[in-house]
Order: sequence, then C-alpha cells, then structure tokens
Amino acid sequence: MANLFELPRYIAVEGPIRVGKSTLARMLAERLNAQRVIEPEHNPFLGAFYAGQRGAAFQAQLTFLAQRFEQLQALDLGARSQRTVVADYILEKDKLFACLNLTDQELETYNRYYSHFRDLLPTPDLVIYLQATPEVLKKRLKKKNAPDERAVGDEYLEEVVKAYEHFFFHYTSSDLLIVNTSEIDFVDRNEDLQELLRKVTEPIKGTQYFLPLGGQDAVGA
Repeated sequence: MANLFELPRYIAVEGPIRVGKSTLARMLAERLNAQRVIEPEHNPFLGAFYAGQRGAAFQAQLTFLAQRFEQLQALDLGARSQRTVVADYILEKDKLFACLNLTDQELETYNRYYSHFRDLLPTPDLVIYLQATPEVLKKRLKKKNAPDERAVGDEYLEEVVKAYEHFFFHYTSSDLLIVNTSEIDFVDRNEDLQELLRKVTEPIKGTQYFLPLGGQDAVGA
C-alpha cells in the first residue's frame, strides 16, 4: 500500500523562554531543508518595558505584533509552493503575552489589531509545544545569563509558564505535539534529539505527547 502520509509544510515551535524552541526550530529546519522563521529580536521599547516604564508594555506589544504579522504574512505557502516552513513561534503567542502585560483598556485596543491580523495569516499544520517546569527554566536562564533576560523575575516566569499551559490545554487549531523538556536534553544528548526528530516525521493527529523513555514514545489525547 502506498504511503499517503505527507510531512507538514508549516511547523511552528512554541514554549516559554529558555525551553529550547529556537534550537529545535533550527535543527528541524536543517533536517527538513526548510525555511526558518526566527522570532523578531529587535524591539526599541523592550528595555523600557523591563525597566517598568509606564506605557512601555503597550508600545512593546504592538511593535512585536506588527513585526510578527509582517514575517508570517510574507510566507510562501500557496498550493504551488513546495516550500516547508519552520517557525519559532505562532501569532497567538503575542496575544498570550499581551494578556499578561497590558491593562484592560490597552488590551481592548490591542485586540482590535490582533483579530484583524490573525484572520489574514495561515495556520500551522503542526505545532510543537515545548514544556518545562519553572525551576528548570530558572536554572537555564541563570546558565545562559543573557543581558536582556536578567530582568525576567521568578514570579513573571511562573505566570508565563501557567499561561502557556492554559493556552495549549485548550488548543485545537492544528495538530499538536507536546514535549516536556524537563527530563530530556535534545541540545546536548543526541539520542533525545534523534527520537524527537523521528517523531516529528511520523503522522501526528490531534494532540500527542512525546515520551522519550520506554517503548511507547507518544500517546494520543
């Protein structure tokens, strides 16, 4: 019988800071010979936001929204295109952080732009959600010691983790692979990476969980 399974053409990797999403996205793009979409890094209002300046959260969030929209709108995913795309994020991530950081009044204005932008963008075929406990992420933040991440407090990090968990518990927009990275290390352990890459190149329908240890590496939900 012919193999009718086709690899997803649009894959997005998501998760909180220091969970490994950029590393995995890069590895997947290399493995699949895909175009990689990298999370926007330059935001002129980010420093003011971390410093707690009034109004900076709204400015930073709208800037990120515009940057992310422009990146994703430019993707060539038409029927005639054979391109595979691996992105470091989904647009919904932007709204997740907006809900955490904006006032109700600011969020009302933000949502008008977000809803318009979201309707104009394609939805990924597969989303890979990387999880890790706040304790693990805190250790990775300290180890990395990136200058722009030093202002990320423990309480804020815990709020981000909870927001991601709540969002993806209800996520149904595309096929979803949930990978808990607290107990695996696909950056430094090649066997973990190879198992995960193998799983991504197999059919994934609905929501599945990646379990690297033992005989069964994924279960459906």
